[in-house]
Amino acid sequence: MTIKTIIIALGEPNSTFSEILFKFFNSKKFRKINKKIILIGCKSLLLKQMKSLKYNLKLNEILNIKYSKKNKINIINIDYNFKKTFDKISYKSNEYIKNCFDLSFKILKKNKSIGFINGPISKKHFLKKKFFGVTEYIANKNSSKNQIMLIYNKELSVSTITTHMPLKYVAKNITKKKIINNINQIVFFYKNKLKKKPKIAVLGLNPHCETTDNISEEKNIIIPSIKYLKNKKINITGPFSADTFFIKKNIEKYDVAVGMYHDQVLTPIKTLFNFDAINLTIGLPFVRVSPDHGPNYEMIGKNKSDPASLFYAMEFFNKIS
Repeated sequence: MTIKTIIIALGEPNSTFSEILFKFFNSKKFRKINKKIILIGCKSLLLKQMKSLKYNLKLNEILNIKYSKKNKINIINIDYNFKKTFDKISYKSNEYIKNCFDLSFKILKKNKSIGFINGPISKKHFLKKKFFGVTEYIANKNSSKNQIMLIYNKELSVSTITTHMPLKYVAKNITKKKIINNINQIVFFYKNKLKKKPKIAVLGLNPHCETTDNISEEKNIIIPSIKYLKNKKINITGPFSADTFFIKKNIEKYDVAVGMYHDQVLTPIKTLFNFDAINLTIGLPFVRVSPDHGPNYEMIGKNKSDPASLFYAMEFFNKIS
């Protein structure tokens, strides 16, 4: 189904996300977006932050998504009792963030033609160790057990078999079932949304894809998974040693690199493309995108934050079906 509307849950109120939104809405690119955009958050706080950062933008407050308009900054208000325009990140904003998410999910469950962007949150304060990351939180709230993180860049995207998982748990959570399921979903997403059959590279777990004993994840799990997927006519190669994979010829050759753990692929992709990437969650009932940055408290109020990731997220929604 074609995505006609984008909902943005504003997330942590004490972050640089409002500044990044203002930069986007103040740009020529906003007027080229062919979707309706609806913010879910506190209107009065957003106006205060706008004034503080010296932006002059009009908000179109609505009570229902059916009243939203293209090329307008539509907003459904969520009350938030704040004292300062920008404050320190704390547990005080948790209920507000939850309310933003809850209303967004309620709307998304009723409307299949809506995409979702969430602003950054503080994992320490909002998730409180109940979830490894916001990806897992959103999946839990939408009863999804097969969510997959894909960091999308038009030159090379990356995905992980384990997401925001501590290293000590990684090896035992790598299974044939998970590798096969994740890659099948990535292929389906590329074919369905991007109209492309992706070329996929799979990285090993161990240095140089080998160990000194016969208990090798590459031999027992990763290679059999790749063989199975090849037999299903998926364009897949590997396993590659992670330390030499991210070179120019491989970036040009493949569409997606699938790693076994978070930093194995997130570190090189951010080094290569900086913020020119977006965090997609595949396997949800809707398309979810998160700009690839956190609250960035140190930069609040300085008007120096890089909006590239949000621009990229909007352009992505603008082109997918």
